[in-house]
Amino acid sequence: MDISGLTACDREPIHIPGAIQPHGLLLIVDPERMVVAAGAGNVEARLSVDDFVGRPLDDILPSEIAARAHAVAARRSPLTYVGLARSVRGELLDVTAHLSGDRLIVELEAGDVDGAPPGVLLNDLETVAAAFERAPTLEDLCRVAAVEFRRLTGYDRVMIYRFLDDESGSVVAEDRREDLRSFLNHRFPASDIPKQARALYLRNPIRVIPDIDYEPAPVRPSTGPEPLDLSDASLRSVSPIHLQYLRNMGVAASASVSIVKDGALWGLVACHNATPRTIPYAVRGACRALGGALARQIKVKDETDAFRERVRLRSFQDDLVSLLSREGSLDDAISNHVDEIRRAFGGDGVVILRGPDLLTNGRCPSYAEIREIAAWALPRSVETVFATDHLLSLCPPAQSCPDLASGLLSITLSTNEPWQVIWLRAEEIETIEWAGNPHKDDHGEPGAALTPRASFEVWRERVSGRSRRWTTSELEAAGRLRSAVVEVWQARRLRELNRRLVATIDEKDLLIQQKEFLIGEVNHRVQNSLQLVSSFLALQARGAEIPGLSAALEEARRRLSAVALVHRRLYRADQVESVDAARYVEELVADISSSIGDDWAAALSLDLAPVLLPTDRAISLGLILTELVINATKYAYGGAAGPLSISLYEDRANFRLVVADRGAGRPAAGRRGFGSRMIDALVRQLGGELTYEANTPGLKITLAATAARQA
Repeated sequence: MDISGLTACDREPIHIPGAIQPHGLLLIVDPERMVVAAGAGNVEARLSVDDFVGRPLDDILPSEIAARAHAVAARRSPLTYVGLARSVRGELLDVTAHLSGDRLIVELEAGDVDGAPPGVLLNDLETVAAAFERAPTLEDLCRVAAVEFRRLTGYDRVMIYRFLDDESGSVVAEDRREDLRSFLNHRFPASDIPKQARALYLRNPIRVIPDIDYEPAPVRPSTGPEPLDLSDASLRSVSPIHLQYLRNMGVAASASVSIVKDGALWGLVACHNATPRTIPYAVRGACRALGGALARQIKVKDETDAFRERVRLRSFQDDLVSLLSREGSLDDAISNHVDEIRRAFGGDGVVILRGPDLLTNGRCPSYAEIREIAAWALPRSVETVFATDHLLSLCPPAQSCPDLASGLLSITLSTNEPWQVIWLRAEEIETIEWAGNPHKDDHGEPGAALTPRASFEVWRERVSGRSRRWTTSELEAAGRLRSAVVEVWQARRLRELNRRLVATIDEKDLLIQQKEFLIGEVNHRVQNSLQLVSSFLALQARGAEIPGLSAALEEARRRLSAVALVHRRLYRADQVESVDAARYVEELVADISSSIGDDWAAALSLDLAPVLLPTDRAISLGLILTELVINATKYAYGGAAGPLSISLYEDRANFRLVVADRGAGRPAAGRRGFGSRMIDALVRQLGGELTYEANTPGLKITLAATAARQA
């Protein structure tokens, strides 16, 4: 592959290298006639054929192997092991097959003659999986994984590499030969693994480079103007930039196993060797299974830690509310327990302001600085919890006291006085050990030729201006605490008013009833109006005589239903700021399926994780989902019903919505209609990203966007 003009890693076409690694063979077969159209590697010598182009596959490989490869093409299966073949020269070859577009790719690699029997390998896998389950913490789990993957593969060094929120990576566990330098806890910049490489790691979880000094074996004859997509090929030739990167690192052979959690790339098991080394197909299969087991245990550990944190905070909230409800005045009760309030949320300091009164605990700024920070935070925490771990870059008054207020979590109990509770976290100066200067090899000039990073010597960077990050559990608990304290305060206030102002209670009750009646009346009228408009659209659709108008009106009715459903859910819930997106999507899909027919209703499948979304983001999500389902019913199966899966889950601070069919794939580009333009606008509104990828067969569409508001 010519990279002389390449100036950005993210643009390197690594999926179409036009060549393979020469330790194996590749045959490109016409799946209809099962005739070999091209190949790569030393096919002639290793398979003892003089001219393989134009010959039937069963002339070159055993007939049973060719028949299984044909079955892979007929079923449109993903990468599939089709058997062990013996060449005329007596060489045992592992054979795999998969489809790439309209071509069948058959790969052959040397089989493992001396490998462990399958039963032994399976027993090892069960033993390692049990060790994963016994690991008490995520750190222990990763450490065990590094040891077991090295034992299984035999490489000199195995690292568990985790992607962080800024897309950089950190080595969280390592097992290595004693004389090698350690990369444990070293950070690697995001540019070391560009976007298209991460996409391939997600798609093809195992990659092996037996010898970085190999000479690429080109595909011959050329496949024409349409390049051959080798994304799923195990033998795919690697980017020269990456090979030079490994040379600079002192690595002669490498392998990687993707760690995929909830459909997203959590990290990699990175294996390095100082001399050429490969791992046979059976061991690669074991590595893939262990990678899946590791990902599942990582998810279990994350969910367990989050659950324990939620239980701890919920227990604190219940205890505090009980104390506040029993003790004398509310202000005295809070003052008596302010230290517990600070420690529960991990604050270095806590500030409670109520009108002119100010109460502090722990390490806090001066009175004047607190007042300025509180005034800045007040409008940001009126409707929801406000939190940031980089207050200095947002709030000018905090810049004078970074050692006391680099992180802030604020809730507003009342705006009248005002009444605020603010947790503060001190600046946490972090020294990051990078594996080489992440900035030194950057090319400042646009258009500079792409070269890999040359140095991996320890380079330390001092990061300041940030505090420890507030967790999702802490944000949720702060919101619940605000609601609980407000309820206690309101109850106390109501009892006090009842004692002091008995004569006004009836009037207050009447006002409250009037307010509730008006809210209910407004809600009722809005619901009736939305239902009326929906009915008008349905009637107009049934009576429409203009071609295409009926379908357009039905689409408009579905969009209106998506908005109306959020409205109904809001006023059935205790709070109107957010919506349980899983229940919303479930009801929305049920509503859509009732209008598109029983065949489609039976073909729909849901996999929904609980995700809490702000109201406006839930409406945008519902409209996007409605449009994607409408498009699937139109184009995926030519208007007929077919399998359609809808998934929703969290990915750290983001959510992902996946709509996948197994139909005809993405339609050819043409005139963009209203629905497509609306989807683009809604995705921009969410600040998210919509990606389209092959589902082999069919189309998989993923919406990724931020789930919650956090500065």
